[in-house]
Amino acid sequence: MSDAKPRVLVKEKIADAGIDMLRERFDVDVGVDWDDAELAERIGAYDGILIRSATKLTADLIGRGERLRVIGRAGVGVNNVDVAAATKRGIVVANAPQSNVVSAAEHTIALLLGLARNVPQAYASLTAGRWERSKLSGVEVYEKTLGILGFGRIGQLVAQRAQGLGMHVVGFDPFVSAERFRELGVRQATASDEVYAEADFLTIHLPVTAETTDWLDAEAFAKMKDGVRILNVARGELLVEDALREALDSGKVGGAALDVFREEPVTDHPLFAYPNVIVTPHLGASTAEAQDRAGVQTAEQMIAALTGGVVTTAVNIPAIAAEDMEVLGPFVPLCRQLGRVAMALAEGASVDRVEVEFLGRIAERDTRLLSIAVLLGVLRGHTEEDVNEVNAPSIADERGIEVVETKRTTARDYTDLVRVSVNGERVSGTTLGRRNRAHLLEAWGQRFNVQLEEHLTLFRYQDLPGMIGRVGNCFGQHDINISSAAVGREGDDHGHEDGLAAMIVTTDAAVPSEVLEEIVASEGFEEGRSVSLG
Repeated sequence: MSDAKPRVLVKEKIADAGIDMLRERFDVDVGVDWDDAELAERIGAYDGILIRSATKLTADLIGRGERLRVIGRAGVGVNNVDVAAATKRGIVVANAPQSNVVSAAEHTIALLLGLARNVPQAYASLTAGRWERSKLSGVEVYEKTLGILGFGRIGQLVAQRAQGLGMHVVGFDPFVSAERFRELGVRQATASDEVYAEADFLTIHLPVTAETTDWLDAEAFAKMKDGVRILNVARGELLVEDALREALDSGKVGGAALDVFREEPVTDHPLFAYPNVIVTPHLGASTAEAQDRAGVQTAEQMIAALTGGVVTTAVNIPAIAAEDMEVLGPFVPLCRQLGRVAMALAEGASVDRVEVEFLGRIAERDTRLLSIAVLLGVLRGHTEEDVNEVNAPSIADERGIEVVETKRTTARDYTDLVRVSVNGERVSGTTLGRRNRAHLLEAWGQRFNVQLEEHLTLFRYQDLPGMIGRVGNCFGQHDINISSAAVGREGDDHGHEDGLAAMIVTTDAAVPSEVLEEIVASEGFEEGRSVSLG
């Protein structure tokens, strides 16, 4: 066996401190001036490669890296890396997800103060030869209320800094525990409408998902206080720009500070003409410290990957013993799906506790991967950072979500059983058949046996004749094809004594929210949830 040091390629510019760390342990080449052809030709000589956002590591390029063991991405995202291709080849992909959170929070506060005191407008006016003190008078932020939508890492840092300015802070994020809000002295709202009603300044720090896209729309602006000031240092897709323009025109919104836009780069935008709108060109992460931190953190992860250490920011699946994976592998998608369903049923509650119970032969194995899969189902799409198998536990921890795992080596009726509870709302499932199909066995205190498909809708209703037919008729009118349906029976030890029945319907496509609302609003139906498990 060769004693040669591993070779690492630093393809894009990072902090000198990061390069020095790598050179202490490895042979390092810096190829910042290599073109795509040279990279393709030479990548096969390296055990690790460190990139930023400009280099695209495609499946073909990764395939040429015959020695590659680790890909380091100095930054938050990994959109420029084919993670699936890397995982298939056993290559660890690691990034630096916390590198820019301080910078983003500070930029939010900078824009908040600039908006309150008309700083950019004053600069432009004075340098243009005008002295306009009275016209540019601003407002204090002291004792004003800052509303925060999305209370992850960045939202929490913004809250702490706003409190230092003497602001009152109210936040909404159902995927952060009540205890975490209490620890930071932030009042927890039960819904976004509550934040709208109180906020003098409103900042949004949500992830972009199907549910959060266009979150700040005309309806949201209508619920806000007159003269509210809006900040967006997260993602342009969270805000409907035309709705903001209308709210500015009407005076409903008193001003806005935007660092992000739906289309970037942009240098000509209707909002730029508004005197009470201040803008910056996506500078949230653009500080020397954030860029240096990203390089150093990524270098640390690459060192861990190439020296047998723990890679804490890997974005692909962590290692698990082959003998355990053979048994547990089929349960990974089941656990992720149960987490999604349990979260849907607990909708509207602040997530404080996730309980996972393994019964049967799987309880004899190392089930940490399955608990992580449950967390992925609970958290995915509800945090500003991408959630993966490695960072899910730490994200849950910093949001104050307690994860409790219990095991029993016997399971009644089934060889293996998984139970997941989110704030007491329990679902159960198992895998059946030669293809290990995931089946849902319990929800809302009712017992079922229905194969989980990509699109799932659950209803609770008064146990009266014709209720299933009414759902079918409504779906048919909206061209929604039902794949299967099942009606629950009261559970042996967890039944609801409320006289309500439950049904589960799987469909070929997602059920639109307006269709779900139409059924739930009709006589006899109590509630409904639609879940996409893809």
